[in-house]
Amino acid sequence: MNRVLPLFRRSMVDGWRGLLGWTIGILAALFLYLPLYPSFGGNGQMQQIIDTLPPELVRSLNYDQIGSGPGYAQATFYGLIGFVLLTIAAVGWGTDAIAADEENGQLELTLAHGVLRGQVLAERSAAVLVRLAWLAIVSVVVVMVLNEPSELGIEFGNLVATAVAFLGLVSLTATAAIGVGAVTGRRTWAVSAGSGIAVYAYALNALGNQSDELSWLHDWSPYSWAYGDSPILNGWNGTIWLNYAVVAVLLLVGWLAFRRRDVAV
Repeated sequence: MNRVLPLFRRSMVDGWRGLLGWTIGILAALFLYLPLYPSFGGNGQMQQIIDTLPPELVRSLNYDQIGSGPGYAQATFYGLIGFVLLTIAAVGWGTDAIAADEENGQLELTLAHGVLRGQVLAERSAAVLVRLAWLAIVSVVVVMVLNEPSELGIEFGNLVATAVAFLGLVSLTATAAIGVGAVTGRRTWAVSAGSGIAVYAYALNALGNQSDELSWLHDWSPYSWAYGDSPILNGWNGTIWLNYAVVAVLLLVGWLAFRRRDVAV
């Protein structure tokens, strides 16, 4: 029994303190922002503030629906603060999975114990995705706890759809770091890939929001795939799964490359 998913279990055990810290961070962000909605959004004050801002800025920040409870939760947490927090966690964990371990020599020790390279990538990737899934689940639980007291009016099914979209988006940044780390073995490249995907996704969505002429950019933005059809308002849609498809491709490419790349042992 001890031989079942040993690397996955070791990654989870070694990373529990970090996971606890990120869980606390998610809790803090949600409990800080969502209870403010009745004071600002519920009485129209938030919308009045938004109306004073340049329309281009409002569209860039996806604040156009912030006057409603679901729109407020999307704009403040899932689309911004939560996205930033989980992207940082995802890129860090994704980089540590392969690239950081290879640079500091720990990967050589792991491979010297007779485990397969594909096993290393698969089990460590699974550990990263499970941690991210935990944080997404925590967000759902907390939002539902605050839903009524904060007068958000979010439907549970729509919230689940949003959390799934959220998880797919941040998982993409994690697997970009894992995949590039597996191909190059370099921490800098892995961090750049993960963070670059996040910046690319957000920036392309912001540009696409500026005008009808640029709206085609949404088709190429992972951020738009996740949130373009406002799942927190409208529920499930097909583009949510595009990020998961890219995640699978990145993991497959990383797995194939890592199995064949020369890693000194």
